[in-house]
Order: sequence, then structure tokens, then C-alpha cells
Amino acid sequence: MAAVVAVPAIVLRLLGVQLADELALLVFGAAVVAAAFLLAWAAEASEVDISGSLAIALLALIAVLPEFAVDLYFAFTAGSRKSYAAYAAANMTGSNRLLIGFGWSLVALVYIIAARLRAGRGPQRRSAGPKAPATCVRLWPENRIELGFLGLASLYAVVIPLTHKLAWYDAVVLIGLFGLYMWRTGQAEHEEPDLVGVSARLAALPRARRRAAVIALFCVAALVVLAAAKPFAEGLIGTGRAFGIDEFLLVQWLAPLASEAPELIVATVFALRGNGAKGVGTLLAAEVNQWTLLVGALPLAYLA
Repeated sequence: MAAVVAVPAIVLRLLGVQLADELALLVFGAAVVAAAFLLAWAAEASEVDISGSLAIALLALIAVLPEFAVDLYFAFTAGSRKSYAAYAAANMTGSNRLLIGFGWSLVALVYIIAARLRAGRGPQRRSAGPKAPATCVRLWPENRIELGFLGLASLYAVVIPLTHKLAWYDAVVLIGLFGLYMWRTGQAEHEEPDLVGVSARLAALPRARRRAAVIALFCVAALVVLAAAKPFAEGLIGTGRAFGIDEFLLVQWLAPLASEAPELIVATVFALRGNGAKGVGTLLAAEVNQWTLLVGALPLAYLA
């Protein structure tokens, strides 16, 4: 199903077919969502071969690649079309607001409701995460890493509104923080992953076939993202103008929702299965990636 939705984007770009903005928004937006699912499945399956915390960090990084592609396109285009700078800012702030304002709350509520429903039906199934009351999600001690780096990035982010710009030195600091974050997560001990669905079936394959399948999924999904990012972004703006909708609002709300929907779904599935800590941890890692690597990459794309 994901391939059926994603492949037309590649074919249309290779043939040079130009679609109406409204149709481009649907076709290429659906391709972005499908590619994000492929990336999420492959990243989860890769947890079998790398450390747990690093795998979650990589999962979050890879799952937001569609968001990166769209936002970096806006920033790159802003170098020659100044109005696109506002779209880059809108997409970035919209994606962060989606994860913090909606994602964390969604995972917590799903976890609490599911835990109470299980308690009402009898003994709770043993969870892979720490045991927590049905009134909250109790995070793992390892989540201090994400919370610590997110705190540092948020403190530095105060510089941006004070200087009224994103500059090359912001990129140095924020991307440097991302590098430190990835190094720190790589020091964590390896743990058995808690997988479900497509990622679980991939992880069950023999090592050689599993790694080949994961690499193939990464490559295909990356190709789809590269093919769909530009027409999807332009389709958003054109659709807004055609229907009299503020294109700034469309870029801020619809684009992040499309590119980060799979990540929200993965985190929600963890919460439904009684692993709220992993669900919130996935979104925490994604937020660190966006506040460091994504925001830091925007001025570099603009300068390029």
C-alpha cells in the first residue's frame, strides 16, 4: 500500500508532469506520508542491530526526514525568493508545536486510557517499560539525555528572537549540540527492542536479509522524499492562494501534520501497548532533532 501511494510521485517527477496545485498537494502529500511510514518501519527494525537509545534517536531523526526536506526546500528557495523565508519559519515552528503541544499530550492520554481499560478487564499485561500508575507516564532514567539536550537547545533558542535572525553561528551551536546528543545516546547499553507490525516482521528476518531490506526501504523512502518535497511544498502555497486560504497557515499546520503523522502514530502505538515511556521518548528525541539539526540547517540551506 505504501509503495502504491509513493511510487507515482517518482514517476511523475521523472516524466516531468506538472499537476495542478490542488492535485499536486494530494498526490505528493500522500507520497510524503507513505515515505515517512517506510522510514519509520526501517528505523524501528534497525533497533535489532544498534543500541536502544541510539536507535530511538535514529528513528526520530529518520522519521522527520520528510519534515526536513520540506523545510530545507523553503529555506533554500528563500535565498532567491525572500518571501519563502516566512514559510521556512512557519513550517519549523508548526512542526515543533505539533510535537510538543499535541504529540506529548496525545501519547500520555492514550497510555492512561489504555492502562485503565486493561485494569478494568483484569491483570495488566507486562510492559517493556517501567511500571507507572494509570494517571501518568513515568519516563525512563535514560530520557534525561533527551530532556537535557532539549533544555540546552531551548535555552539557546532565546538568542534567535533577540537577534531577529538565524545566522551561521546558530548553525554551529545547534548542529554541534546535535552531534553531542548522538554521541551521548550511542554510549547507552543495548536493549531488546519492542516491535510490532511491519517492523517486527522485518526484525524477524535473518541478519543479511534484514539489513538488505532495511537499507532498501531507506533508499526508496529517501528517493520518494526527494521527489515529493518540492511539488508538495509548492502545492501547499498554490492551493492556499487558489482557495483564498492563508498559505502561511497551511504551511504551518498541514505540512507538519503530513510529514510527522507516522511518527505520531508510532508513538501512539507504543502507548496503546502499555509502553508510554517509549512513546514519549520517541517524540522527545524527535524534538531534540528538530530544535538542533533542523533549526541549525535552515541558515545553511539559505546561504547555499
